[in-house]
Amino acid sequence: MSRRARFAWFWLAAITLVALSPVASFAAGESIGGKLIQTTGEDRVPIAGVTVIVLQDDVEIGRDDSDAEGAWEIPVPAAGIYEARLDTSTLPDGVGLTDPEKEELTDINVREGQSKKVIFPLGVGNASSTSSYERVGALFISGLKLGAIIALCAVGLSLVYGVTGLVNFAHAEMVTLGAVTAYFFHASPAGPQWPLIVATVPAVLVGAGFGWAQETGLWRPLRVRNTGLVAMMVVSIGLSFAMRHLILIFFGGEPRAYPDFAGQPPIEILGISVVPKNLITIGAALVVLAGVGLFLQRSRSGTAMRAVSDDSDLAESSGIDVNRIILITWMLAGGLAALGGIFFGLNEAVQWDMGFRLLLLIFAAVVLGGLGTAYGAMVGGFVVGIAVEMSTLFMPNELKTAVGLVVLIVILLVRPQGLFGTKERIG
Repeated sequence: MSRRARFAWFWLAAITLVALSPVASFAAGESIGGKLIQTTGEDRVPIAGVTVIVLQDDVEIGRDDSDAEGAWEIPVPAAGIYEARLDTSTLPDGVGLTDPEKEELTDINVREGQSKKVIFPLGVGNASSTSSYERVGALFISGLKLGAIIALCAVGLSLVYGVTGLVNFAHAEMVTLGAVTAYFFHASPAGPQWPLIVATVPAVLVGAGFGWAQETGLWRPLRVRNTGLVAMMVVSIGLSFAMRHLILIFFGGEPRAYPDFAGQPPIEILGISVVPKNLITIGAALVVLAGVGLFLQRSRSGTAMRAVSDDSDLAESSGIDVNRIILITWMLAGGLAALGGIFFGLNEAVQWDMGFRLLLLIFAAVVLGGLGTAYGAMVGGFVVGIAVEMSTLFMPNELKTAVGLVVLIVILLVRPQGLFGTKERIG
């Protein structure tokens, strides 16, 4: 079969999947459902055993209890307007509605064939009893966790920029690919259902392999043709869109959790309530980042990578195989992005657009630390993560991402080259 024919069959299959997906969703009939998730900072814990009741004109239509992943669903007889009521007496201790008026959701419009999703906002019950020390401490731990995830993802993006000059917008989808691949090996009925620690290994290898495929199949041929960096950046945007929606087709739009770490009870450390997976994320990320630092400083490939980043022409004239170093960089970036995606999915949920939601903070960390510097990306990631989480002490949770960008702007006004960048003479 020719390359053109294979290309045509691929897109025909993709279009068919897109066309059939609405048919599959309509076949189940009308229903109202959702997930009961307790949100505390960046922590999202499924709440099981809570009763939800669906009514129409004050007549009960049905009720259901949330399962281990917090999911519930109640079939309704036909399209129409319904209400959903949360039985707050079944909520466990320490869990409550962040908005008491949301105990009953009214005017839920269910269309024909629709599975309507609704959200009850759950948070920490009896929030008034939480001291300022506990709240600040919990947010600082959440900031360290988010910073560790951002740092893992940002290092690869910064290294790629350093050796190629390319700003890769598709880096976000490398993050998502790692999380989705780990979910397949860990929890998918079609996969082997390994423990998440074991499933992490093939997911990171898939991320590294995808980095290898990008470099050999796309970026190197474009460089051989002397394609400009702006044009290559536009190509990366197109690749990002294509990958994101291919993941949506095959993975679906429903958020999913890793069963191994879903619903962990918090533990208390120095009077601060901490979810164990936060500590696992911070500790594992620090070990990996330390390993990356040792690789860059002590290994031959790491030294060559820093040489290519400083001056690729001089490095090539010194006998360094620049193409090989660029390939290693892409594989390292893909593996680190995949690992960051797994940690992000571990602490929140695995979704088709999770990497894209994190991309702005990754860019902020890279620019904050200094473009092309791996150590700057590490430090920038932690600075952005802590600033974002701590900002919720005095501003709404919905605006916390903007704080990372404000920090970025302030630093660039004071030090335009970033924290670890060096000044360059232009002109």
